[in-house]
Amino acid sequence: MITRLRAENFKSWKDTGDLRLGRLTGLFGTNSSGKTSILQILPLLKQTAEFSDRNRVLYTGTDESPVTLGTLLDIIHGHHAAEAVKLCLAWTDEQSVVDHQKTQLDPLYSPNGISFSTSIFLGKEGPTVDSFQYGIGELGQQRFGMRRILGAEEKYQVTQQLGQEESVSSPVGAPIKCYGFPPDALREFERVAYLPDLQLAFENLFRKVHYLGPLRSYPWRVYEWGGEKPLDAGWDGEQAIPALLASKTVTQVAKWLKQMGLIYSFRLQPVGESQTIYQCHVKITPSATDVLLPDVGFGVSQILPVLANCATLPDGSTLLLEQPEIHLHPFAQAALADVLIDAITNRNLQIIVESHSEHLLRRIQRRIAREALKPEDTALYFCHLENGSSAIEKLDVDAYGNIRNWPADFFGDEIGELADMTVAAMERQKAGRQ
Repeated sequence: MITRLRAENFKSWKDTGDLRLGRLTGLFGTNSSGKTSILQILPLLKQTAEFSDRNRVLYTGTDESPVTLGTLLDIIHGHHAAEAVKLCLAWTDEQSVVDHQKTQLDPLYSPNGISFSTSIFLGKEGPTVDSFQYGIGELGQQRFGMRRILGAEEKYQVTQQLGQEESVSSPVGAPIKCYGFPPDALREFERVAYLPDLQLAFENLFRKVHYLGPLRSYPWRVYEWGGEKPLDAGWDGEQAIPALLASKTVTQVAKWLKQMGLIYSFRLQPVGESQTIYQCHVKITPSATDVLLPDVGFGVSQILPVLANCATLPDGSTLLLEQPEIHLHPFAQAALADVLIDAITNRNLQIIVESHSEHLLRRIQRRIAREALKPEDTALYFCHLENGSSAIEKLDVDAYGNIRNWPADFFGDEIGELADMTVAAMERQKAGRQ
């Protein structure tokens, strides 16, 4: 589970500050306020970790990638070429590859707490790592990393810090991507046997991170499935049906769709005697005609990848959702919150959601009040623009679901709208107009 996140000089953010992430994290706010940028940090690091070129410092993506962010200069806050982008995160993993015996940590501290930070600037040859560092244990008692030797873009030193004592290596080559130790660094610090484990821990973390974007693929009349098991529903949702077939979770998703008031029944059926071609059959009401998925409201197909991920992702996965409520009516948006709560409670998922939905937030508040969700399992934020840069405020939610620091006009001015409507009605009645 990812527990902390921070970015400096990243897109609209001068500094996000240190953000605590919960089992269910919500990013709300106005348009272009920076909430999507926060969500994009994790798929950016994931696609970098999975990219085949070990010399690519940061893979900002193409049209075929989960996120496409352009050049490093496009990413740097204010496009100030002299500034460095800094990305930091921390996570826990009960199956961490960093062995407790290797680290020889105080048993009071969990060896499964790992932190990572990296600093990347625009050098003469393109994106260049200035430094990166791993911390081990909840308080980062042991730190290992690499830093660039000033004046030599291709030469680095490996750093080891135990408490207040720091040791450095002789010059070594450039890091692998923005997070890995090169072979000569590993030879230089042979006595630190778990340096490769730190890189592996980073990569293992992002194997568990799954992203679903806001623009999902259109529904099809037939789906081909050869028996493979997708890792997830795909970043645009095109693997949702194969994921459901492989995991045999169609019944659960049908239950959720019904609870959300979207359909009466949902089933996947092979075409004829084929075991590779399937159709998705839907009934809106008990007496309605059985139709195919493209013939019902668009919202059903758009929410399907969200539900597929919630039903099929492996235990311990982190799911990133960008506007999951898109094309849903208010009742379904509120009911979606219950699906997310079900997934984090009964399937041990971590969910980070970027949303504009007041109804989704209100349902989260209601479930906290009903003790179906613990306030400490949530982290809710409001993003806004301040002097041309993004700013963020953590919403203070009490045990009864009340938000103590509700931002002004968070979801518009509902009271103002009702008051003005009432005044207008009174004025028209007084003037004798209908």
